[in-house]
Amino acid sequence: MGNNGYVTRPASARAPRLDQVCAAAVEVARAAITEVDPADVGEHLQAVVEGDRLVTHYFECQLAGYRGWRWAVTVTRVPRSRKVTICETVLLPGADALLAPGWLPWQERLKPGDLGPGDLLPTPADDERLAPGYLLSDDPAVEETAWELGLGRPRVLSREGRTEAAQRWYDGDHGPEAPISVAAPAAARCGTCGFYLPLAGALRQAFGACGNFYAPDDGRVVSADHGCGAHSETLAETAETPTDELPAVYDDSAVETMSVSRAPGSVEAAEPAEPYGHP
Repeated sequence: MGNNGYVTRPASARAPRLDQVCAAAVEVARAAITEVDPADVGEHLQAVVEGDRLVTHYFECQLAGYRGWRWAVTVTRVPRSRKVTICETVLLPGADALLAPGWLPWQERLKPGDLGPGDLLPTPADDERLAPGYLLSDDPAVEETAWELGLGRPRVLSREGRTEAAQRWYDGDHGPEAPISVAAPAAARCGTCGFYLPLAGALRQAFGACGNFYAPDDGRVVSADHGCGAHSETLAETAETPTDELPAVYDDSAVETMSVSRAPGSVEAAEPAEPYGHP
C-alpha cells in the first residue's frame, strides 16, 4: 500500500466576528465603571472584538494625572441570549499615555551627592568592587603594606572596583575631556604640575590629587592628563619697564680736525703712527 498522507484536513483559524449585541451595550459598559465619579469617564472611543460574543469597550479617562489613559470594560453574553454581562473593568494606558518611569532597585537609583548628613548606605556583602583584605588585591604596591596579622581593613578595592573607579574619574569632570581641561594650554597637564600629588598603588600611574589652593580641582582626584590654567609652570612674564633716554655726555656731531706735530727724532721715520682711539 502506498502512502496516503494525512487523512484529516487541518481546521482553518477563523477570526472572531464582532457581536452586535455586545457592541451595542455601550451604556451597560459605562455603568460598570464604579471606581470613580461618572464625570471621570469620558467619551466612548471604540469597541474591540476579543472573541466570540466577547467585546471590550474603551472610554476616555478624565482623571487628573492620567492623560492618555483609557477605561476598558469587557462584556459578553451566552449563546441565544440578549442579556450582556460584565467580565472585567480596568484602567489601561493608551499609546500617548503619561507613564511613570520604570522601577529600578535603590542601588541603581542613587547618584553622586544623594548621600546627606546622617544617611547610611549599606554595602552588600558580595559587592564585586570589594575583596577581603586577607586576599591578594592584584596591586603590588598595596600588598607590600597590607598584610598585617590581625590589623588592616576587612575589605579593600578589588580589580573590578579599581577599574570602575578609574573609568568613572577619567570620564568625569576631572578627566582630560572636562571643559576646563580642554580650554587649558596643551602643556598645562596635571602630571607635570608641581601641585600634583600622585595616588598610592597602581592608580598612581594615571591619577593624583590636586594641591593647588587656587585651582578649581583643589583637594580632588584628577587624571594625569587633566589640566587647568593654574599649572605650576604657568609663569607670569615680567613686563619691560620703559626707561627715559639718557642725555648725551658728549657731542660727536661735529669733529674738529687737529694736526699733531712730532719733534724731530722722537720716533723712527719708518714706524707707523700710533692710534689715538678716535677718528
